[in-house]
Amino acid sequence: MPNAVFVSRTILFGDCDPAGVVYTPRFSYFSVEAIYVALDKWLGAPGLRTLMGFDILPPVRAMSLELLTPLTWDDELDIKVGVARLGVHSFTFLVEGFIRNGALSFVANITHVCVSPDTKEVVAIPARLRALLS
Repeated sequence: MPNAVFVSRTILFGDCDPAGVVYTPRFSYFSVEAIYVALDKWLGAPGLRTLMGFDILPPVRAMSLELLTPLTWDDELDIKVGVARLGVHSFTFLVEGFIRNGALSFVANITHVCVSPDTKEVVAIPARLRALLS
């Protein structure tokens, strides 16, 4: 698996709900955005565009999210992204969000499936992509 990538992010006022804590759906955005940055680094080019250049569409098939420590406006977050699993047709990322004090704030697992852009059928992970994510 490639080395983990760390992405830093500051919690913005607009990320928070009226109670002043991060609005729950924002964690999925944080995770997906961090995966795109990791793909950029691992693939050496704009990650999502490069994935589609492998003649696949990579929709999310599954996402799980565990919220462990609340975040509020101006919190500094370090998000760690790694490849957790490579299947025949899918790949799963492990995303962990840490507050700068070291506390684990959230954990997400996001699985993408490879789909043919022409037939919309599930296809195997292309060999070149598998090699880059291995």
